[in-house]
Order: sequence, then structure tokens, then C-alpha cells
Amino acid sequence: MTEAMFNVLVVEDEAELRGVLCTLLRAHGHRCIEAGSSERALIEARSHRPDLMIVDLGLPDRDGATLIREVRRESAVPILVLSARTLETEKIAALDAGADDYVTKPFSAAELMARVRAALRRVTRGGAQQPVLKLGTACVDLDARRAAGAAGPIHLTPIEYRILAALAQRAGLVVPQRQLIGQAWGAERIGDAQNLRFHISRLRQKLEPDASRPRYILTEAGVGYRLVPEAAADLKWSG
Repeated sequence: MTEAMFNVLVVEDEAELRGVLCTLLRAHGHRCIEAGSSERALIEARSHRPDLMIVDLGLPDRDGATLIREVRRESAVPILVLSARTLETEKIAALDAGADDYVTKPFSAAELMARVRAALRRVTRGGAQQPVLKLGTACVDLDARRAAGAAGPIHLTPIEYRILAALAQRAGLVVPQRQLIGQAWGAERIGDAQNLRFHISRLRQKLEPDASRPRYILTEAGVGYRLVPEAAADLKWSG
């Protein structure tokens, strides 16, 4: 199936890699806008109003996280970080600055395009959460707050529904722990990562085919969690 064309701004100071990224994006039907610095990226972002930005953190004129904060003052465009920096603190800093996702170099083309598609779903759905999720044999209706699997109804607690709803709002993208906790319990519980881990574990036990090897509720070590459902937002309830 041919993908819809979107405008993607690639911010990468290494010209060869920038060219590879643009070739890959064009092969999937997207238009590519190039920038080799933060200053150029701001000009292109204001001129072209891209549907997605792919941003390297190691830019020559300022750090990529600074660029992300500047863009966020003006735009809600999805931002995918592509960087060789692997420290969890740097990933968290980029996400806190306003990035939607983080891919570490070296990367596979398949992984990158999967993350691009996930980020662009924010554009096509306007950021709406999926009302019905399909996770293997389990279906969860977030609006009606009901869930069922192959063996029948599945009982989820109100807090589990809130966690799933927060993950579903950014399906396919990493959601930082602090954001999940804030949406599920409130800002006063931001530091309660242990409680979040407990509820994520319980959700996996109820919804995953094999809780010890999760396929749908994934951990991004030290950063947060990612929901990867099987179905699109228009899935019909079958439970």
C-alpha cells in the first residue's frame, strides 16, 4: 500500500546520513526538507510547517534538545530524535524538551520507518486515542471501559484503564514514566515509578499472551513505556 505523502524535515549535520534519510523517506512517498543546523531547521520549520521533524541532538550551532524546546514554543509538530547518544539521562532530557520518540544510531530502516509511521498517526488522527485496542486475543474498549479475551471478560481496574488510555494517546511512541504517572495519578505522584511498574506488570499479566515476553506493552529502559497494538483506531469491538 502506498503511504500518504507527508512533509518531513530532517535535521542532521552529517550530509551523507541526511541524504540516506531523505532517500528512505522519499521511497515511502514522503517529501523531505533538509537542514544541517538548528538555525536552518527553525527557518525551514517556519517556512514549510512540516508534518514531522527528525532531529539529531549533536548539531553544530546548538544542542538538539534546545532546538526542540524552541520548536515547541511555536508548534506541536511530532518530533522524532535520531541520535548516537545512548545515556538514559539524555533520552529523558530530549523527551522532556518535547520530543515524541527517540531512535538510537545505528538504526535499521524498518525500525525508523515504523517509528515515523507511529509519529505521523498523530497528524492523521489529530492525537486522538484509539477507542478500541487489540492486543493479541485481548480487546480493550477504552471508552466503554470493558475488556475481553479468548477466555471471556477481563477485569481491569480504573487505574489500569487510565494507564492504557495514556499509552494509547501516543500508540507506537514512547511515553515517559513521569507523563504516565501524572496522567494516571496526578502530579503529586510523579516520583512513584515503583507503583507504575507494578500496574504495568499487572496489565501484562491480564493482556499479554506471555507476560514474561511482552509484545504490546513494551519497556523503554529507564525512560518509559510504549504501547504497540495490533489494530487501527477504527477496529470494531468483538468482545
